[in-house]
Amino acid sequence: MERLKRWFEFNRWYLRREPPPWDTGVSPPELLAFIEAHPPGRALDLGCGTGTNVITLAQHGWQVTGVDFAVKAIMEAGRKAREASVQADLRLGDVTRLSALAGPFDLILDIGCFHGLPADGRSAYARHVKRLLAPDGTFLLYVMFKADAQSPRGGIPATDLARFAPELALVARTDGVDAARGRPSAWLAYRCASSVATIAKSRA
Repeated sequence: MERLKRWFEFNRWYLRREPPPWDTGVSPPELLAFIEAHPPGRALDLGCGTGTNVITLAQHGWQVTGVDFAVKAIMEAGRKAREASVQADLRLGDVTRLSALAGPFDLILDIGCFHGLPADGRSAYARHVKRLLAPDGTFLLYVMFKADAQSPRGGIPATDLARFAPELALVARTDGVDAARGRPSAWLAYRCASSVATIAKSRA
C-alpha cells in the first residue's frame, strides 16, 4: 500500500503545470566536476526524472541508463534525449526492484531519490547499489536529512547511511542546506571498500 501511495504521489507531481521542485533542468556543479575528473564509462541515474543529468552524461560520452517510476517523467526524458540527439537507456521502473538490471556501472548517480524512499525500500535500494557498482566505480549521492529524529518532514536520519556499509566506503562528503526546502543536506561520494583499501595499501 505504501509503495502504491508513493507511486501515485510522484506521478501526480509531473501532471502539474509547474515542474516538481527537484526538476531544475540544470545539472549540478558536483556532477559536472565529477565528469571533468573522470573518463566516460557506464552510468546509472537512479530517479532520473525528466533526464537532465542523463543527457548531460551522454553528451560527455557516457553510456547512460536512467530509471524512474514516474511515467510522464520517463516520457519527457525520452523526448529531451531525442531533441538533444543522444542515446540513453531510459527505463520505467522502481529503484528498489532492480534485479533485472545488469552492472557493473562506473558511476551510480542519485540526486534526491534515496531520501524519498520508505525504510524497507532504502534497504533494498542499498543492496542493488552495492551489487551494481563497479569495483573501481563511484556512487555519487545527494541526500537530505531530517532536522531531528522526530521531524515529520521528509529526509532520512543520518544513521541510514550505514545501509551502504561495509561494502561501500565514504570517500568525500560536503554538507550544506537544501536551498529549496531549507533542510540539512549533503553530497556524498562512495567507492567500493575493497578498492579503497587497495589504494590505501599501495600508498603506504
